Amino acid sequence: MTHVDPLELTRQEALMRFWGDAFDVAVNVPDWVVLERQISSRLRAGEGFSLATINLDHLVKLRKDVRFRDAYAAQDLVVADGNPIVWMSKLAGRPVSLIPGSDAILPLVRIAAAHGKTLALVGSTDDTLAAAKTYLERKVPGTRIVATIAPPMGFDPAGSSADSVLDALHEAGADMAFLALGAPKQELFAAHGRRKLGHVGFVSIGAGLDFFSGAQVRAPAWVRAIAMEWLWRALSQPARLIPRYAKCFGILPVELFHALKLRFDPAQITPARQGK
Repeated sequence: MTHVDPLELTRQEALMRFWGDAFDVAVNVPDWVVLERQISSRLRAGEGFSLATINLDHLVKLRKDVRFRDAYAAQDLVVADGNPIVWMSKLAGRPVSLIPGSDAILPLVRIAAAHGKTLALVGSTDDTLAAAKTYLERKVPGTRIVATIAPPMGFDPAGSSADSVLDALHEAGADMAFLALGAPKQELFAAHGRRKLGHVGFVSIGAGLDFFSGAQVRAPAWVRAIAMEWLWRALSQPARLIPRYAKCFGILPVELFHALKLRFDPAQITPARQGK
C-alpha cells in the first residue's frame, strides 16, 4: 500500500484544479511570489522547466485535443491566465492570483538578468522579435537576448522543424525561451523542448511580444482593471475572437459546478502529479 504524506495531501488539496473526461490540470503556482521563487531557484540551479498559463480557451482545447492534453501534462508550472480562472478559484475556496503570460515577461526578464542568464524569443515575425528585443534590452538593464527565432509557416512544434529551433537555442546558449506561438503550438513546443533541452526554461506567453513591439495594442490599464480586456480584444478582432469566446462561455456552467464541488466535496483532491 502506497504511503501518502498528510502534509503533501494537504498541499495538493489546496491547489485549484480543472478536469474533464481525459485531463486533470492543477494551478500549482498560486501567486507572483511563488512564481518568482520557482523561476529564480531553477535558473540558479541550471534546471529547465516549462510554464503554461491556463485560461478558458485552453480548457476548451483540452476537451478536444489529445496532443494538447499530453503537452499540458508535461508542464512543470501552471499559472492562472484570465479572470474567470481566478474567480472560479475563489468560488472553490482555493484562491490563486492572476498571472497573465504577457504580464509575466518583464518580471521573468528581470530575474534572468539578475542571475546573469540568457534569453531567447521564439515565435511571431522577425520584425516583431527585433522590436521586442530592443524594448526588453532597453527596459531591463543587463538583459541578454541571444536568439530571436520566427518559425516558418507550417511549423510543427514537435517535429523536425522544432528540432531545428531547439538546435539554434542550444547553439546560442539560451537559458530561458519565451514562446509566442499561440496555443496549442507553444505548449506542444515547450513539452518537446523540455524533453530535448533539460537545462532550458520554456515560458508560453501568447501575444506578449506583440504588445512590446507595437504589432498589437493591448487594452488600457483601466480596461484590464475592470476585467474587460476580453471584450476589448473581441471588439478589435471580432471574426476571430467572438467565436472563441462563445465556446469559452459555453463551458462555464460545467467549470462553475466543478469549482463548487472542490469547495464542498473533500474527496475531490488534486492528482499526484504536480510538476517536476
